[in-house]
Amino acid sequence: MKIKKGDKVIVIAGADKGKVGTVQKAFPKLNKVVIDGVNVRKKHQKPTQGNPEGSIVEIYAPIDASNVAIYDEKAKKASRVGYAFDGDKKVRVTKKSGTKLN
Repeated sequence: MKIKKGDKVIVIAGADKGKVGTVQKAFPKLNKVVIDGVNVRKKHQKPTQGNPEGSIVEIYAPIDASNVAIYDEKAKKASRVGYAFDGDKKVRVTKKSGTKLN
């Protein structure tokens, strides 16, 4: 999986198609990512002693990594990830414009 935590991505398939957000969490073994503002679900909390009324909270559910692509700021569109050598270090770069990813 070439998408890492902190990457800016765009959703390319599904109900949230076209939304841009930052990866909050990545699950490489499951091939899923959690993106800020994408795939928001409402969860009902039961009343407890600490929270007697109960509540409805919004959680960010994971989305499959195949449904997102790296967002290239320079080109303003989705891009694939490639690798290049910067001296002795191997760095990730976008295929569209060649900008480095952190």
